Amino acid sequence: MKDNIIFIGFMGVGKGTFAREYATHSGIFNIDTDDLIESAHNMRIKTIFKKKGEPYFRKLEQECANWIENSIDHTIISCGGGFYKVQNIKQLGTVVWLDASYEWIYNRLKKAPNAKKKIAKRPLFKREHEAKKLYKVRKKEYSKVADIVLDMEKGDTKDIVKQLNKKLRMLKSSQKPLETL
Repeated sequence: MKDNIIFIGFMGVGKGTFAREYATHSGIFNIDTDDLIESAHNMRIKTIFKKKGEPYFRKLEQECANWIENSIDHTIISCGGGFYKVQNIKQLGTVVWLDASYEWIYNRLKKAPNAKKKIAKRPLFKREHEAKKLYKVRKKEYSKVADIVLDMEKGDTKDIVKQLNKKLRMLKSSQKPLETL
């Protein structure tokens, strides 16, 4: 398996923010799958969905995953909320699920200094019933692919970085999936 750390989780949980923080802490390079797709296709994710549809976007995610598998190692990778569905997710590295309740995620977005922009970037949150339904489905699916689970509601970023380091050490020594502390 590759030596990447793959952050998955529901939109707005803080995958990109935590990945950047962890990259700073660890000195490991950080990339974002949505940024890679946007750069490669010179189009925002929102626009890709609007013009080409979700199936086309999922195809682009799979192409991105294939590129990561063939080209990237020893990197922190933050992923879009649905990236966990790529066929080769387990070959990309250690999959870390950033878990939190729907309410915590939504409140995190509402309290952000750029809240309007963060929520606008995720239009599904305007249709709360649909967002909650998707959250429930994905929560079950994330648990199936995760090697490590981090509860984002337990502690500040510094505490969660420590938890991740501890779990990564334990995982490397045991090579078995871990449960939430």
